[in-house]
Amino acid sequence: MATSSRRGFERLYDVPERVLPPAVLAARVPDRADAQRELLRRAARSLGVADSRDLRDYYRLSPADTKAGIDALVESGDLLPVAVEGWRRQGYLFAGAALPRRVDAVALLSPFDPVVWERDRTERLFGFRYRIEIYVPAPQRVHGYYVLPFLLGDRLVGRVDLKADRATSRLLVQAAYGEPSSPAETGEEMVGQLRHMATWLGLESVVTTGRGDLRLPLPPAVG
Repeated sequence: MATSSRRGFERLYDVPERVLPPAVLAARVPDRADAQRELLRRAARSLGVADSRDLRDYYRLSPADTKAGIDALVESGDLLPVAVEGWRRQGYLFAGAALPRRVDAVALLSPFDPVVWERDRTERLFGFRYRIEIYVPAPQRVHGYYVLPFLLGDRLVGRVDLKADRATSRLLVQAAYGEPSSPAETGEEMVGQLRHMATWLGLESVVTTGRGDLRLPLPPAVG
């Protein structure tokens, strides 16, 4: 079966012959070693720099397949062994990885965004410890119920616990936190993204409870 479409979050399936183009159906099926190697190459291209566990996790490959595939990609020149400061395991750089002079990204990240999906990698790259606390009892939560990391430039500089209050058409900032090395503009930049989020959620305003250590230039939540 193949995914043919979606209905909201529901995935709809059909037989491959009615979903895939004829050229794809007629293509040669690669053998296992070739397929595993190509999956690792694609993982490396997406990650840029990674260790063996990062590469294996991207497509959920087995340790044995990962080792053989990495060895083959190093031999072919697709992967370059590198030393990454602070990493205990061998690092690998994708040979075609872009090395920008600067990164101007600014975004609130979903808990399922690739930047934070694999928590150990996020902590190794950014020094940012992140956990989803939805299933943690309220008194034991550290940062909140549904917390989004905040990306500014090439760093994760804060996090914010949000709730869409549909009854009052408000995006409620239940708590906001900055990282120890967050730049001075973190709060202002985060508010810009919060207002953008409220717009595409169809909410009229953004308000804050004032909880957390990051002060945001927003009106206080009342009621």
